[in-house]
Amino acid sequence: MLAPIEQLSVEELIQKQRRFYKTQATKSLAFRLSMLTFLKEAIKHHEPEIIEALQTDLNKSELDAFTTEIGFIYDEINRTTRELKRWMRPKRVSGAAIHLGTKSEIMYEPYGTVLIIAPWNYPFQLAIAPLIGAIAAGNTAVVKPSELTPNVARMITTVLERAFTDRYVVSVEGDKDVASALLAEKWDHIFFTGSTAVGKVVMDAAAKHLTPVTLELGGKSPAIVHEDAVIDIAAKRIAWGKWMNAGQTCVAPDYVLVHESRRDEFLEAIKREAFAMFGNGVGTKRFTRIVNTSHFDRISRYLEEGDIYFGGETDRDLLKIAPTVMTDIEPDANVMKDEIFGPILPVLTYRDLDEAIEFVDARPHPLALYLFTESKAVEQKTFKHLAFGGGCVNDVLMHLTNPNLPFGGVGDSGIGSYHGRYSFETFSHAKSILRNTTKFDLPLRYPNFKSAEKLIRLVYR
Repeated sequence: MLAPIEQLSVEELIQKQRRFYKTQATKSLAFRLSMLTFLKEAIKHHEPEIIEALQTDLNKSELDAFTTEIGFIYDEINRTTRELKRWMRPKRVSGAAIHLGTKSEIMYEPYGTVLIIAPWNYPFQLAIAPLIGAIAAGNTAVVKPSELTPNVARMITTVLERAFTDRYVVSVEGDKDVASALLAEKWDHIFFTGSTAVGKVVMDAAAKHLTPVTLELGGKSPAIVHEDAVIDIAAKRIAWGKWMNAGQTCVAPDYVLVHESRRDEFLEAIKREAFAMFGNGVGTKRFTRIVNTSHFDRISRYLEEGDIYFGGETDRDLLKIAPTVMTDIEPDANVMKDEIFGPILPVLTYRDLDEAIEFVDARPHPLALYLFTESKAVEQKTFKHLAFGGGCVNDVLMHLTNPNLPFGGVGDSGIGSYHGRYSFETFSHAKSILRNTTKFDLPLRYPNFKSAEKLIRLVYR
């Protein structure tokens, strides 16, 4: 089937969805629950093909594909289905003394017709996860998959065509010209996952229509390994989080700051763990490939900017770069300025915690921060002085797997958050309602009431 963008113009597609939204059909609990069920059933029907597409585009193993892409979505749908009725209930809030006789509440109202632009690194999960929130909140949606993973993009289109009609939810495939055409239109909300540079383009386009945005970006997420860290555990967890998906994860540890007294011990431990989990990468069948030659060439250039402690092997034909640790890197090298988004891990040292905090604080706020320490005082000092989207103590990545925690960045690493209830709220407008009684009327707010100012001043003191 031809992609919808070839059948209808972008403007016609949006108008079709707006007309359906105005029927109010998307707002009932029963409709939202049934749509989430249809989505899950469509994914289950096409699960083997989705896994095959992920293998073709990124060389993801079946375990990786299910764990990080499909299983995550099943869990999100199941949890949303269980909790949605409660989320949709208006939330009662208290008032001040002047509100005697009133009742106040917050109603969650869908925005309307929303645009979701997905990235290529987790191309299925990061397209469907925000869509679950959009459906739960009662919106219609257009999903733009990444053209860099074309087989997964086609599967997203296939799944959404099986589950929905295009007047409700539809996938629009295409390159950056298609994305530009979509961004030129007026939406009620835009949800974008990708690089900070493209996030600025999205925000600029949204600003022309005063459209609210959620930007899930990235940045250089540090791992700080303090002198009291359990090194074997730190190395194992950092290795797992860094080289999963060949480092093409927005919250992967981008560099390590290790206390100088534990440097050699940490380097030996992470070398051991890297080989145990991923082999040399290039010759390991299950190791994820780099998405395309452009990214391969960009990442490979970083190998020239420091000493290679281990790894460094590359194969341009296979689009594979070995798990690599680099040392003796200048702080202003490109590998320390750019988000690496690949399997290279710079390791630097620090003398005391203040030096590590100053190093991180001098850079844009990261999407994640990982601290390895046994000290509550170190933990409290670090979190007090550094701003970041979210993170872990003595672990990496796992904060984003808890649906009760909002996932998102701050500053250069993003705007807004999602997962679980936070996805529902991201795609909802919190509408304030105050109901007043007619059984009595407090006269003191009216200007002709004697001593009104005196009484109001007493109320607010």
